[in-house]
Amino acid sequence: MRDAEEILQDGCEEELKELKVWLFKENIRMRELRNELEEVQSLLEKERKQFHDEMAKLTRRIEMDRKRLVQENRFFEQKMKILQSGFEKLDEDRRKFQREKDKFLTRKESSGEGHIFFHRPELTTLLFRGVNSFLALKKRYRDLVKMYHPDNVAGDQEMVQMINREYERLKKKYEKTS
Repeated sequence: MRDAEEILQDGCEEELKELKVWLFKENIRMRELRNELEEVQSLLEKERKQFHDEMAKLTRRIEMDRKRLVQENRFFEQKMKILQSGFEKLDEDRRKFQREKDKFLTRKESSGEGHIFFHRPELTTLLFRGVNSFLALKKRYRDLVKMYHPDNVAGDQEMVQMINREYERLKKKYEKTS
């Protein structure tokens, strides 16, 4: 029989072999884990770099948009100043025109012009001077109404009424002679 030392040695050798196999397997497992870890670390490093690049792009875009917005605000403020000065000028012109109109009306009333001017017979005679036929009368009438129609800038309703009266008077005159 074998001695106790041999049995112990055989048992230790067996355990030692098992331990070596286990260590070998554990070493392989650790290498695989290390490789996986390095791959994950490499992937994370790539993602981190990509994230920083995207952040830099976004930061530049935000800065450009901010500058553009500042420029647009300045441009808008300049436009507003121009519009405000334009409105102020228009208001000033309107007030100036109103003062001149008031002065004109005051002078017109004080000088005795106004409605009396439009009822003078010489004026209607002047308007239809040179008319010697019904066709000429019609043409002159149309021309005068176009000029003095109240919808025109220089139009005057009283003048149109006076032209209408004179036209009717002359029309009757030419109808009698026909």
